[in-house]
Amino acid sequence: MTTTPTIVLVHGAFADAASWAPVTALLLEQGYDVRVPPVYNRSLAADAASIRAVVEQVEGPVLLAGHSYGGAVITVAGAAENVVGLVYVSGYALDEGESLGQLQGGFPDSELAANLVYTPFPVEGGEPGTDVSVAIDAFPAVFAAGVPEQTARVLAVSQRPLTAFAFGEPASVAAWKQKPGWGIVSSADHTINPEVERFGYTRAGLRSVVELDAPHLVMQTHPAEVAAVITGAIAELAGGPEESAA
Repeated sequence: MTTTPTIVLVHGAFADAASWAPVTALLLEQGYDVRVPPVYNRSLAADAASIRAVVEQVEGPVLLAGHSYGGAVITVAGAAENVVGLVYVSGYALDEGESLGQLQGGFPDSELAANLVYTPFPVEGGEPGTDVSVAIDAFPAVFAAGVPEQTARVLAVSQRPLTAFAFGEPASVAAWKQKPGWGIVSSADHTINPEVERFGYTRAGLRSVVELDAPHLVMQTHPAEVAAVITGAIAELAGGPEESAA
């Protein structure tokens, strides 16, 4: 069984696994074992269960890193026995019994709130659900600031919505109460109020928090810095200086 954790990168709402691509490439180049599974954005409980299933199929320890809504997902999925640490990247560090809406509600709205679009989707055997996405015209500035314009335009028309139900769904567990954590605050974030990130990280007692003058998609704009926080967490868990996994 390997002792170097497998890194599982968890994307957030309005994005997909490709949002982690620059960081994924750097980690693979350094010799780390990486997984970037899809998050289906159907409910916090279902999404966390899906990620937990991926984690539990990994032989050996796992370090979970979650961006944005992915932070809420790893807060719950991180209760898996083989998860050894959590890295929050511009993410939500929910408490047990707390929802995204409750955590956000304690702070002024970001620019995202005024630029959300609500679209019904069919639910077999039940009432239609509601998907939440970002207005396409607003997406580049609100969600993808700092990303090249052409890339931002592509991301805007290929976003993965989050069901409205997930915003009010409480976290069943807060894994940070048992697992060590690290955080990145994007101080130029227009999607999540940076104060939401700071508050959640402080409450969770994360081992260290890095502030970057970066937008929400910090993995795209500052991949080296994000990768360094992840590999630094692995080095700290190992109790030694940071080294490549190769």
